[in-house]
Amino acid sequence: MSEKRDKNDRVLSIRDLNISFQTANGKVNAIRGVRMDLFRGETIAIVGESGSGKSVTVKTIMGILAGNGQIESGRIDYTFTNEKGERETVDMTKLSQKEIRYRFNGKHIAMVFQDPMTSLDPTMTIGKQITEGMLLHEKISHEEAKKRALHLLEEVGIENPEKRFRQYPHQLSGGMRQRVVIAIALACNPDILICDEPTTALDVTIQARILEVIKKLQKEHDISVIYITHDLGVVAKVADYVDVMYAGRIIEKGNINEVFYDPRHPYTWGLLASMPDTDTDSKRLFAIPGTPPDLLEEIVGDAFAPRNPYALAIDYKAEPPMFNVGGQHRVASWLCDPRAPKVELPEQLKERLASMKLESERALKAQKEAEA
Repeated sequence: MSEKRDKNDRVLSIRDLNISFQTANGKVNAIRGVRMDLFRGETIAIVGESGSGKSVTVKTIMGILAGNGQIESGRIDYTFTNEKGERETVDMTKLSQKEIRYRFNGKHIAMVFQDPMTSLDPTMTIGKQITEGMLLHEKISHEEAKKRALHLLEEVGIENPEKRFRQYPHQLSGGMRQRVVIAIALACNPDILICDEPTTALDVTIQARILEVIKKLQKEHDISVIYITHDLGVVAKVADYVDVMYAGRIIEKGNINEVFYDPRHPYTWGLLASMPDTDTDSKRLFAIPGTPPDLLEEIVGDAFAPRNPYALAIDYKAEPPMFNVGGQHRVASWLCDPRAPKVELPEQLKERLASMKLESERALKAQKEAEA
């Protein structure tokens, strides 16, 4: 993806999105002013601890917000080619969940969930589950739908597709089931593929294969992909851009090189430092001190301040704006204010990032040599 993003290729634009949930204990302000752009063919990874708001944000795009959820304000503009072949933009927050599911889910926007058994029907054959969306959204025959389904099963790397087409989910391995879920998601050629922790339950070898399958299909079909993950190792392999979320807000964003190799927010430092690493001498795994804030309570200042060893006095009084720190890199931290004292990246993290960069360069070189 080029560094300069063409606005005509923007497929998704989220602006100032605020979402709350009504609970027995009161109102939880789960999403606070999220802004995000997704362009054709690119991959954005949304990272952060559990409860940071990653899944809620993308499920809102899909119209699967929980019954006690409420969009308080903001827009989710989705731009697509309609049935007349014209470019159309709709604000998804203005549509009912039923309308989103009927008009857009599967056909334009599809999702791969963490556990394939939660999205596969144990009583239906694999073939029926793949062809169901095609028959609903497109005027094609059962024979044509079956032909496309078999081709999709081949594309996601499943051998003997005719046999698998007739089988049930319990007859497949975990890796195969996840490939089937990807095939279902791609059945109607969507513009956007959302992957919510798609490889968490799989072993490392199968995980790598699944990521390669998604990358290959994304390139062939020019799909835009959103990854939701807490695994920064996955992010390094797949993403063009990274959005780091904390307490319902994006606190750092930029391209992969800016966020991974020049992180500016202390929370991002903590996430990167807590990655397991075999290349450094440290025997201790880093953990971010403290716990995320209770979103039932009103947050005053920077939500990360109580856990931030570099917090300034202003962090407890005012929420930091998004500072432009160069290129496409934006950071919501008062440490990026020109008036703030200069804080250096911890030495141990510097070493780790240098090691990660070297490993990435080696992998890229090997990939280019393999393709030559």
